[in-house]
This record gives sequence, structure tokens and C-alpha cells, in this order.
Amino acid sequence: MGSVAGKTVFITGGARGVGAEVARRLHARGARLVLTDLDEAPLADLADALGADRVLTRVADVRDLQAMQEVVDAAVDRFGGLDVVMANAGIATYGSVLQVDPEAFQTLMDVNVKGVFNTVRAALPAVLERRGYVLIVSSLAAYAAAPGLAPYNASKAAVEHFANALRLEVAHRGVDVGSAHMSWIDTPLVRDTKDDLSTFGEMLSKLPYPLNQTTSVEQCGQVFVAGIEGRKRQINCPGWVGVLRWLKPVLSTMVGESRIRGFVPDLLPRMDAEVARLGRSMGSRTKSVEER
Repeated sequence: MGSVAGKTVFITGGARGVGAEVARRLHARGARLVLTDLDEAPLADLADALGADRVLTRVADVRDLQAMQEVVDAAVDRFGGLDVVMANAGIATYGSVLQVDPEAFQTLMDVNVKGVFNTVRAALPAVLERRGYVLIVSSLAAYAAAPGLAPYNASKAAVEHFANALRLEVAHRGVDVGSAHMSWIDTPLVRDTKDDLSTFGEMLSKLPYPLNQTTSVEQCGQVFVAGIEGRKRQINCPGWVGVLRWLKPVLSTMVGESRIRGFVPDLLPRMDAEVARLGRSMGSRTKSVEER
């Protein structure tokens, strides 16, 4: 792809965090943006900051295929086509399999997995016309599991494999497909979790290096934009996450799990107790958006 100048990029979950940072950087490089989110206020603020000339925003739910199709149709009407889609919208839940609210689990799967399908299903015909690029935002969680995050881990492993299968389906038609894998990023999602659960921060501190490190949104945005411009197969932030992809078979062995197994008996019951006291299995920001 090279330069993104003049290209049209559709980003879900574009109001905050990595989605917003990537949007800002792409816009600075001359891209035209289509941004969706359920959180209307920060989405509007971002649009105001970037200016209306090359930005189209919609409050839309990735769980609704028709809503995603309407966004794509509006993008094609406004900008003439679609070159890149970045399926980025995602949420997390709190607590072990025994503690997490089953409804929160279902919501997470609907957003993180069904939402990726809906986004790609709606955007793919337009991307095929431009022989463009699809980026599925997965996570380090697709490679390395963490206790108390089983639904999130499962969803990110699912969309990584979705990207792998999609790549096989569209490569002969000139479309490249990538998956993005990040460690802990200093996003509102991670900050909200730390604020809600002291045991989450404690768990991070007990993970082996470099799994216990947090990366800035700015660094992640820079890596993502380079990956989009290069139509990369994998985008890893920081770079060491790519090494863990090759170590994945080892990480799920007794040896690979030994460090985490050592602290789970003490930490996980305390985490579940914190979740029970909260009375919710997701962040307050996510919960409030869901209830609007």
C-alpha cells in the first residue's frame, strides 16, 4: 500500500485508545477516515479535532450487521470506496469462569467475535474492489492465557484464527489480511480495570518479564500505522510479542504455566471477591455505554 494519503480507512472502536490514536496518525498522513463507536461524546470530540473534511463518524454497534452495512454504504457514498478496514472494537470482562456474569460473557463474545465478523462482512465487498487491506485487532491474549480473563482470551484467539482463514479466502483476489497483537496497552480499558480491581494490577506485577510491562498508546499507534502501510500479516506491539507467537506451544505446557500457577491459588479468589463486591463483570465505562 505504501502511503495512506487519499486512502479511505474504516475503524471500529474509533473514539478512544488505540483506535483513536491510529485515526489521528492516519489522518495526519492524508487518509480519509470512517470512524464508529458507541460512545458518542469522545467520537464527536475526535471528529471536531480532526475536522470534517476527511472524516465520517457514526454511532454504530458492531453487533448489528445492518448498522455496519449502513456505515459502509455511507463511506462509499462519501468517499467513493473503502481501502482498509480495521476491526478494532472490543471489551473485556472481570472474573474467573465461576465468577463472571454469563450475560457479560455473551456481550463480550458478541462484541469481540460477532462484531469482527459483522464489520468484515459489511466492508469486504468494498475492500475487494480496491484490492485493499483488512486488519483484525487480536491481542497477546491469543498467544498467552491469563487467569480471570478466559472470555477475553478466547475471543482474541478466535479472531486471530478468523483472520488466518479469511486470508486464505481473499489472497487470490488481491486483498491482504493482518492480525494485530498487543501486550498491555495504557488504554481506558486497562486503566478502568486497574481502578476497579487491585488484584488486576497485582497480577500484572507477578507475570514474568516482559509480560508485566505496559506500553503507551502512542507507541502502539505508530506500530499500527506502519503495519497498515505495509499491509502486514502480523502487527506486534511491542515487537517482543511476535516472539511469543512462536513460543505459543510452550506457554501452554506445565513449564510455561509454572510461574502463573504459583500465584493463582492465592490471587484468583481475591480477584473474584473484588468482582463480587463490584456487582458487575465489566468496566464502568463499558457498562454505562451498554445501558444507554
